[in-house]
Amino acid sequence: MSGAAVSGARVVSLKVDIPQSIPADGNYHVVRFPYPDQPYDPWSMHTAAQPDGSAVTNWKTDDRSGLIWPSVSGWGVLTSLIYWEAGNYSELRDRYVRDPLGVYDSTATEHRPPSPGIQCFHKTHEIFVHPDVPLALLVAHDATSARKLTLAEFKLAIHPVEEA
Repeated sequence: MSGAAVSGARVVSLKVDIPQSIPADGNYHVVRFPYPDQPYDPWSMHTAAQPDGSAVTNWKTDDRSGLIWPSVSGWGVLTSLIYWEAGNYSELRDRYVRDPLGVYDSTATEHRPPSPGIQCFHKTHEIFVHPDVPLALLVAHDATSARKLTLAEFKLAIHPVEEA
């Protein structure tokens, strides 16, 4: 970080409760979040007009609507909540990804067996974040047909740090 020190955590909190269909193709898919009415985004880390010059016109179909662009460099605490519909799964998957539409760098990948009924998962992971590297939550499943993600939350709290 250069210039004046930044103090205090910067937080963005995204939520979607409109079901998203996740294909049964074995690939990870970006969880998409709506604009502009997010629960909390005072530092504009989730905007349709993105820092790299791209613009999202339809959040439901554009993977860019799942990106969080950190407002400062720092120690990032990622948190998510994921609800899947009940279904015929043997494994559900999720991960956090740096630069999911560019040089893909995943972390905190989890593969889980399902439990009876609706599938509800919570996870937290910590990583260094930077303003020029967007973050996303990705999910996958191994069912034989598309399944719905019924609720998702994706949050980032950045604790700014001075770079050496």
